[in-house]
Amino acid sequence: MTPLRTGWSLMIISASRRTDIPKFFAEWLMDRIRDGYCRCPNPFNPKQVSVVSLRPEDVEVIVFWSKDPEPMLAHLQELDTRGFRYYFHFTVNGYPSFLEPGVPPLDKTLATFARLSAAVSPERVIWRYDPIVLTSVTDVSYHGRRFREIADALAGKTRRVVISLLDDYRGSSARLRRLAARGIRVERRVTADDPATADLLAGMARAAHESGMEITSCAEENSLENLGIKPGQCIDDEYIARVFGIHVQARKDPGQRAACGCVVSRDIGVYGTCRHGCVYCYAM
Repeated sequence: MTPLRTGWSLMIISASRRTDIPKFFAEWLMDRIRDGYCRCPNPFNPKQVSVVSLRPEDVEVIVFWSKDPEPMLAHLQELDTRGFRYYFHFTVNGYPSFLEPGVPPLDKTLATFARLSAAVSPERVIWRYDPIVLTSVTDVSYHGRRFREIADALAGKTRRVVISLLDDYRGSSARLRRLAARGIRVERRVTADDPATADLLAGMARAAHESGMEITSCAEENSLENLGIKPGQCIDDEYIARVFGIHVQARKDPGQRAACGCVVSRDIGVYGTCRHGCVYCYAM
């Protein structure tokens, strides 16, 4: 075993924006936690590998990101026993399989959400309806119905929902264009300047509030506050202080997009390893 260097700085661990660790790499993560560290290649220079401490005394919070964290349920007690603080971003879109071919059916996902919420508390499971992909199949009326359906099902199981509009990433553009060959038209530039989209977002805000949730946006360049949606931080120092009673560094993460409000963290995932196959994803 490679000895750990001393002098670690306290940090927030992001697991992970780059891949679905809770779904596909839960056992890997737990093995690394038992070792006390993991090795992380630089996504822009894979030959450059950093060693990141996963000792509880060095980790302020673990932020999990997942579309199906069911494999992590078996490990929550061990995380608690080891003294980790953690919370989940759980994406539940309920999309057709042409957008999310590897994601479980909505009824199974909602059942997993309920189990996770019961295990860790509604405050520590954040629902993501993200991104909002407008197509000839999933149009504004579809999203209005689907969002309310999910919000009703998750009432009392979460306190916050995060939304975002589709970003046209270079890596996902070709996959989205290929949907046209299947007769599915995709709106690749979606903004709240469009009246129909604005009405959709305002309706989502109402549905969220009626289900007892605050609703925030993720990395939206234009404010949606006039529609009832606050700008959000997915890795949120104020949220962490409220839920865990600790104060973390409030510096904006320089490695994220300009519109991202997240505070600094260390991501331990690897791009290109997620097997959900979501056609809109930037990380494939």
